[in-house]
Amino acid sequence: MTELDRIESSACTSMMVGKKASMDGATYISRNEDRLNAIYRKRIIVQPAVSGRHETYVSPYNKMTMPYPESGYRYTSTLDADQSTGPNEEDGFNEKNVGLSATESVYANEKVLAFDPYVKNGLAEDSLATLVLPYIDSARDGVKYLGKLVAKYGSAEGNGLQFIDKDEVWYMEVVTGHQWVAVRIPDDCYAVAANQVAIQDIDFNDPDNYMWADGIQEFVEEHGLNPDFDRWDFRHIFGTNTEQDHHYNTPRVWFAQRYLNPSDDTQDPESPELPFIRKAEKKIAVEDIQYILKSHYNETKYDPLGNGTEHERRTYRAISLSRTANSHILQMRDSDKNGAAGVEWTGFGVPSFCPQVPFFTNANDIDESYSYTPEKLDMKSAYWMYETLAMVVESHYSEFTEPNLDYQKKLSEWARRKIAEVDKKAVTMSGDALTDYLTEQNHEIVKHYNDETKAHIADLITKGTELSKLTFKMDPNL
Repeated sequence: MTELDRIESSACTSMMVGKKASMDGATYISRNEDRLNAIYRKRIIVQPAVSGRHETYVSPYNKMTMPYPESGYRYTSTLDADQSTGPNEEDGFNEKNVGLSATESVYANEKVLAFDPYVKNGLAEDSLATLVLPYIDSARDGVKYLGKLVAKYGSAEGNGLQFIDKDEVWYMEVVTGHQWVAVRIPDDCYAVAANQVAIQDIDFNDPDNYMWADGIQEFVEEHGLNPDFDRWDFRHIFGTNTEQDHHYNTPRVWFAQRYLNPSDDTQDPESPELPFIRKAEKKIAVEDIQYILKSHYNETKYDPLGNGTEHERRTYRAISLSRTANSHILQMRDSDKNGAAGVEWTGFGVPSFCPQVPFFTNANDIDESYSYTPEKLDMKSAYWMYETLAMVVESHYSEFTEPNLDYQKKLSEWARRKIAEVDKKAVTMSGDALTDYLTEQNHEIVKHYNDETKAHIADLITKGTELSKLTFKMDPNL
């Protein structure tokens, strides 16, 4: 595997939003899970709570081994259909309304790896959600819990993880075998990460908003790793700043910030100094996060579907890709007020052309169309249905983009109304009755999206029959 293949094999884009920065007062974490292959089958299930378990976890990917805790919470799981290389449970909420997205692949420089290399059978992306999400009670607790695991078992690779509860959003970067830091995203801010060490200054006198591996300052000092004279910048010390970064990573952060801070036209898409945490110029809605995850440098010369030159359209790696395995947004509203507070928006297929479907996470089930992901195309499978939609839209992009955007907008409007309707009833319910009700609503939501999507595909295919290049009309002047 080449270095480029290694980077592209698990290259994602993440976005986080604090509760005072969002339009609805919810906290958000989100990510496009991108893989090396265009077809990378995913499925969604609800993992049941467990108790009295006495088993050992062994990763099929790298043989990472540790005993399972005896008990664990119920949680939603977006996992690989093929489990031969590990669970890869990429995101979910547990029954305590704590969410996790794992992981954003990040890469350390050779100077720090020389003194703290990766641990071959340590924690890797395939295992992280499985070994963390069922056992944590808050976003802050998630950072602490994983920090202890890294200290004990080490890390097999560099990973960024997002944690969320109703009050806080945390971003944690584990960059070498044992070194990591985490920052609490301020309530009035957002942050974007794109396969490059993102966290910058760390205030070691502020443990309420920063956390770090024990001994990290001494590690840096002992090995003379800080390139700066008067600051402790985690990105400068542990990260990379390469030509690959300038074309593959930083432009994605630039585009997201360009969208949320449009008055700032001074930023360079190749700059290694783009800020990690920013205040947006307006409150951020779930549709704004969707726009960013669906984006491909829209309305710029860098859009691979746009009108720039061949060179311009191939200059930068876009956020939405054909090899996005799943695109998810985890939304946590005030769970003290409503048991329907957790909503997990999940999208299969190319994000640009396919909707993110909302699921209430206080549920015992999602829908069979999301757990059924066979090896071959089957329209009973949500994964394959959306892959089909994406291919149909892109096949005649200029003709199909408008009806496709109309379809997505119509579903977005419907989703807002549906969530509001469910909220009104859910707030009067509790316990098993509430969970059963939300499970039923998930099935209704999926049925609506599936029906609308199949109708949209049928409409596009019908229109597409008139667009064949094999159409021929006789010239009347012959």
